[in-house]
This record gives sequence, structure tokens and C-alpha cells, in this order.
Amino acid sequence: MPSISTTVNFAADPGRLSELADAIVRQQLSPVDLMQACLARIDAVEPHVRAWREVDRERALAAALERAREAQNGLIRGPLHGIPVAIKDIIDVEGLTTKCNSGSRANVAAATADAEIVLALKAQGAIVLGKVHTTEFAFFDPSPARNPHNIGHTPGGSSSGSAAAVAAGMVPLAIGTQTVASVNRPAAYCGVAAFKPSSRSLSNFGIAPLGPSYDTPGVFGWTVADAVYAYRAVAPAFAVSREVPPSPVIVVLEDEHLRDASAEMRAALANLQQRLTASGAKVEKRQAPIEFNRLFQIQRSTMLYEASRAMRDFLTLPPGQIGEKLLAAIAEGSAITEQRYLDERREIDQSLKGNASFLGSHRIEHQPVSLVRRVCPTQSHRLQRGRSRSAGSAGYRIRGGR
Repeated sequence: MPSISTTVNFAADPGRLSELADAIVRQQLSPVDLMQACLARIDAVEPHVRAWREVDRERALAAALERAREAQNGLIRGPLHGIPVAIKDIIDVEGLTTKCNSGSRANVAAATADAEIVLALKAQGAIVLGKVHTTEFAFFDPSPARNPHNIGHTPGGSSSGSAAAVAAGMVPLAIGTQTVASVNRPAAYCGVAAFKPSSRSLSNFGIAPLGPSYDTPGVFGWTVADAVYAYRAVAPAFAVSREVPPSPVIVVLEDEHLRDASAEMRAALANLQQRLTASGAKVEKRQAPIEFNRLFQIQRSTMLYEASRAMRDFLTLPPGQIGEKLLAAIAEGSAITEQRYLDERREIDQSLKGNASFLGSHRIEHQPVSLVRRVCPTQSHRLQRGRSRSAGSAGYRIRGGR
């Protein structure tokens, strides 16, 4: 008999966030019914997908009942009122443990306060359904989560459970984090949408650090519109322009590093260009303003420097409590000098300034709005079978800008 991994696709659309929220406001959908539907889907597919580290069933249902009563009385907390959300397990949620998929946190106490991104979600009416799996401390040692489209494949990382939970229809919204490509990669692998805002534009307070200069929360939804809707709900006012800019220029970045992409990946990129042009967008090809390989090198070394300082005590823990890949990264980062770190940070800052000039910008009511969108593959080849966090060249995870 064929194995289940070759016969069952567990992917399912969890619904449009805006439509679900509007139905709750209009009292056409009860937050309790929505929560129960999510829990029923979890019960059906979680044994196969393994996206969740902990489902906070009782508290989520109690919160859904409270949101339902509020909606009946005309009290809507915000655009996410009654929407269930999954939280990556490096992010603190009051009353739940943050284990970071690490043996070093097997006996950690429950968090006594919410991370700032969780507070922002709750303030807008969202309901935390539970914690979803991550690679260990958001680095390379893999998580138990599987790709809903084929459970023999990785969902990508580090926000593996976040992408898998949305892709399997278990929750309409999930929060991940990105230090290198930990939001956009699992979204691509699992066939869902995600948005990672500019680094540090959303607070990382209450999030276990990897590279604090880069660690940034991101949002997952089934479609681009879902991800944008969720981001606008939680983003600080200064970070979101409500104006619609003129038609953007779509830039296809060219770089020597991209030439090792497979024929299939190059064909997919060409097809996207044709579709964009047919839709009326202006599409241009431009040479990347900084070599991808160099950008990857300096981002990696500055990240490792920061990780080694944030996690230096891990080197003293008993064997087996920290994964081999993370221990090796901490050791490598410990050998990087402060001067090298500062020099490379300055190089990154200069590249960002050059990138802004390269892209061009326009200001609407004193808010900078980029009119240029960049297009680049997430990986060099089709995703191969296997459960490791990443597939393909690591350099594809760095594509310039923030």
C-alpha cells in the first residue's frame, strides 16, 4: 500500500482574514464557531503535519466566547477581532512556555508576560490558539513540522510550524520571525503568503534572540491580501501608508549568483515576468547594487557575532541540550572580532543607503513609499525530498535591501 506521504495532500485554505473579520463584525460568524472549526481541523491533520508544539485549547475557546459576547454588544477590539492566530515558539505568550525546540528549555517556566507582537495582536482582537514549532532557536537544527503538501518534505525554516499550520488550514493567521529568510522561505515551500517587514520595524521584545539586529516578526496568511491585512492591523502607525502609490516598477534583479538556478526556476521567473507585463506593470531588469554572495557573507558573519554574544552560555551546558549546528555557529561567531563586526555593519549600512538610491522613492504625506518592487527566486532549485530546514543555496536567502 502506498505511504500516506505520497497519497494525501493536507493543504487547505483557512479563509480570507478580511472576510472572516467582517463576518464576525456583522454577526454572521461567531468567533466560537471559527475557533471550533480550527480545532476540528487540527484534530484531523495535526497527527500528520505536526505543526503545533502546544494547542492552548481551553483558553482559546474561553477567549472566543468573550470575543463573541463583545461582538454581540457592538464592541469590536480591532480588525482581528475573534481571529485565531498561531505563534512561533520563540515568542513569549503569557501562561505558555517558550521552549524554542531546544532540550535546554525542557523545564522552562511559563512566560509571565506577552511579547510585544502578541500584545499588538491581542489589542486588535486576535486570539492566541497556541504555539507552533520552530527550528532550534530559529537556527538550522530542524523542527518536527512537515510540509502539508507532502509530509516527506520540509516546510522550510525557521518558522516551519507557522507556515505549515496556515498551509494545512489549521489557522488563518500565524506569526513567525525572520533573521535571514525564516518567513519568506517557509511561505514559499508551503505555498502560502507571508510578509516580513523592514528589519526592526516591528518590536522583537519578548522574542528569543538569534541576531537581534535582524530578528523581526512576520505574518503568514493564505494569500498576499491576508498577510497585508494582518500586518496593517498590528503595525505602528508610522510604518503603514494608507495611500495607494502610483503603479510600481517591477525590477528583476540580476546577479552572477543567480545563474546557477535550475532551468525550471529560470523558466518560472520568466513566466512571472510575462504575467506581470501582461497585467500592465512596468518590468525592468537591473544589476543588483551589491553582489549577493558578498551580502550573504557579511550578513551571516554579523548575525553569528550577535548570536555568539546572546547565546555564549550555551557552550557550557551539558552535551545534548543544544543542537550541533547551533553550537558550531556560536563557536564560529565567538571568533569574530568586534572590529570586523563593526566594519561589516558599516558596509551593510552603506549598501542599504545605496539600495534606497537604486530603488528610488516617493513621498506621500511625509511617508516614504517605495515605487520599485524586486523579484528574485527564493531557492535555486525545486524543493527536494527531506526534512532538513533548508534546500538549495544559502545565498538565495539574501536578496538585498532589508
